[in-house]
Amino acid sequence: MTEQPTVGLIGLGTMGSNLALNIAENGFDIAVYNRTVARTHEFVEEAGRLKDKLTGTDTLEQFVAALKSPRKIILMVPAGSIVDDQIAALRPLIEPEDIIIDAGNANFGDSNRRAAEALEQGFRFLGIGVSGGEEGARFGPSIMGGGPRKAWDEVAPVLEAISAKYEGQACATWMGEGGAGHFVKMVHNGIEYADMQMIAEVYGILRDGMNMSAPDIANVFAKWNEGPLQSYLIEISAEVAKVIDDKAGVPILDIILDRAGQKGTGRWTAIEAQHLGTPVTTIEAAVAARNISARLDQRKSGEEIYSAAPSPITGDAITIDMLENALLAGKIACYAQGFDMLSAASKTYEWGLPMPDVAEVWREGCIIRSAMLNDMAEALKKTPDANLMFAPFFVERLKNSHGDLRQVVSQGALTGNSTPALSAGLAYFDMMRTGRSTANMIQAQRDFFGAHTFERIGEEGAHNGPWNGTDK
Repeated sequence: MTEQPTVGLIGLGTMGSNLALNIAENGFDIAVYNRTVARTHEFVEEAGRLKDKLTGTDTLEQFVAALKSPRKIILMVPAGSIVDDQIAALRPLIEPEDIIIDAGNANFGDSNRRAAEALEQGFRFLGIGVSGGEEGARFGPSIMGGGPRKAWDEVAPVLEAISAKYEGQACATWMGEGGAGHFVKMVHNGIEYADMQMIAEVYGILRDGMNMSAPDIANVFAKWNEGPLQSYLIEISAEVAKVIDDKAGVPILDIILDRAGQKGTGRWTAIEAQHLGTPVTTIEAAVAARNISARLDQRKSGEEIYSAAPSPITGDAITIDMLENALLAGKIACYAQGFDMLSAASKTYEWGLPMPDVAEVWREGCIIRSAMLNDMAEALKKTPDANLMFAPFFVERLKNSHGDLRQVVSQGALTGNSTPALSAGLAYFDMMRTGRSTANMIQAQRDFFGAHTFERIGEEGAHNGPWNGTDK
């Protein structure tokens, strides 16, 4: 060790280990602690050329004592009660100016609570969203910070240094007080669910509707990754589609069980959107699709009962170019929903989320990074609170692509190739461009059975219909 570190990290699982190495790689001395002492020693010994930047500790007392004040302690432990337990264990050992940083996948409500408790108990707390998976943690993640601005500013030199870079700009930004950082990360994950689901739906049409092999589909995705759909998720979709399984000798996609897992962050997005009254229909459809995928036995029974395997799409009813445009239109609708939700949360929780900065932070390092995010950042700089579908750049894109989205969704419905997320994106687009919706029928129904009243066009005040014996 060359000097006493101010940065420490607790939790040497995959993400924690890689983040610690990233910090050391960027020139910062760091103390590390893991509940299993053997893991700490193993980690330090295997660090190679970075070993001298690491201080391994066997106890929490040693860990805290190894850090120079004010201490910056990063928690990389599982979300939930374990975070609370770790904070409680640290509390008697730290000083008022020390900063505890929860860098796990915490629920933003828990981060709000922990920030308030830290204020009461006399220390400082940051909740930061970290996206990019194992590779991002090691070589540069996207980082979304929440908590006291002064505390963020003190930690920022470390977090900016280890973050991904877009044209030299750090993908690490303070989002607001309390749980703002984890809220932004939650919405990121919701968009991630939807983006993955829409790609899977297009893959299904290529596979079942157009009878293409996985290697051929890989070539389609690889080509798309050179155009407006360029993104990490399209890139890796091409990569996984071309892999041949060594054991079975067939494309690995053909032997992977179609039951998708989830850790809950997409579900949190859908739940919080309902609380905020913001429509995130594409994300909700993606969460539902994962839930349905888990019902494997029921789905097989349904196929036997209804002979419901997807049918081929005949002729040129759908082309590769149409699918590309459909995915582009669905993606724009999905991101528009996500940023609309962030805008609503910013007002509700008085965070003042820096909307263009959110898009910029996501341009590199995170799972949903894509070329389109730069255009979104530029659009949000001009009109931070406007729906992205109404920004001139995306208006032009949607005008040129929503017809193909409509064709893909309709052909999918006619042939049994399900497209729940793409369909939800199309319905959202259609509703958001309909000046006179059908909600007047709903208001009439509500008034009929519950006298809830309705508004009349061109008149102020609340009214009842004649079915209630009055018409105010």
